[in-house]
Amino acid sequence: MDIIWWILIAVCFILGYAGLIFPIVPSVLVLWIGFFIYQFGVTDGSLSWLFWTAAVILTVVLIVADLLASRYFVKKYGGSAWGERAAMVGVIVGSFVIPPFGIIVVPFVLVLIIELYLQRDFERAVKIAFASFLAFLSGTVAKAIIQTVLIIWFFLEAFLF
Repeated sequence: MDIIWWILIAVCFILGYAGLIFPIVPSVLVLWIGFFIYQFGVTDGSLSWLFWTAAVILTVVLIVADLLASRYFVKKYGGSAWGERAAMVGVIVGSFVIPPFGIIVVPFVLVLIIELYLQRDFERAVKIAFASFLAFLSGTVAKAIIQTVLIIWFFLEAFLF
């Protein structure tokens, strides 16, 4: 039975990384499902309180980093609240349109259109659209790093401690 649990855990971790490319997949949630499968399904599965505490803290950091990256880059270049919203919608829609390139192209185009519509000049609108790309990229990199840390820590806990 343990082999089935481990397969499910591996699937959760793979889905966590897939969520970096397809934002419709809740990366953090599937990681936590993998942790809970181990904790409650695997014989002698017991993760330390230190792991759980760090996992909660890193999860909060992951969510906050993603939100702050978006706000920081778009606002830094003078983007509007509508531009921020267009970037978020673009990431979701883009994950289904020409994946994985759609998550880069669609938000860029949507932000560009919104910012042009809001009476901005073309050069400034392009800068703001590029900022939405930087926000997505930095948020994705931060998520990938934090997810990797959590997964490595999980395996260290599961096999060494």
